[in-house]
Amino acid sequence: MLYVFGIIASYLLGSVPFGVLVTRWTGHGDLRHIGSGNIGAANVMRAGGLRLGMLTWVLDMAKVVIAVLIGFYVGNIGFAAWCGFAAVFGHCFPVWLGFHGGKGVSCLFGVLLMLNPWMFIICGIEWLVVALSLGYSSLASLVVFVVAPILGFVIGTNVGLALLMISLVGIWRHHENIGRLVGGTESKLSWRWKK
Repeated sequence: MLYVFGIIASYLLGSVPFGVLVTRWTGHGDLRHIGSGNIGAANVMRAGGLRLGMLTWVLDMAKVVIAVLIGFYVGNIGFAAWCGFAAVFGHCFPVWLGFHGGKGVSCLFGVLLMLNPWMFIICGIEWLVVALSLGYSSLASLVVFVVAPILGFVIGTNVGLALLMISLVGIWRHHENIGRLVGGTESKLSWRWKK
């Protein structure tokens, strides 16, 4: 029962839509009707600037950190990784928003931080290099989704499989971005501190 509770609690934690809440509380409107309509940190940045985007990134990471901690409390690192998957799945398909959520990037980083800080550092550097040099957060995120499972399998099979499932969900949630990247119509990030 503890394992079932851990997965359900992780999903519910992940489904808390901090991006929607942050933009609403700061008077920037309904994030679902702004920019890409995505509820994640990148769209919050477009709506309210870098400061609010960073706040959303931290909050989305934090909810997943708690989920992974629940996994460690109940079981081992393998179960913690699956609790991380449940939280990311909740973020991407939140029950509170009719299962229309974010794309799981900041949440993935929360999982990586808790499972192995070196994975977090490696993927974080990669994301920054691609995003800062090319200006596409979506492309940077897609590369992270490819790299993370490879690093996870170095730690263990369960960790690798959980990260692979997170990556598959994340890549699927980016399918429209992939189409725009291929077509050359993907919008670039604006790095303004605030709006």
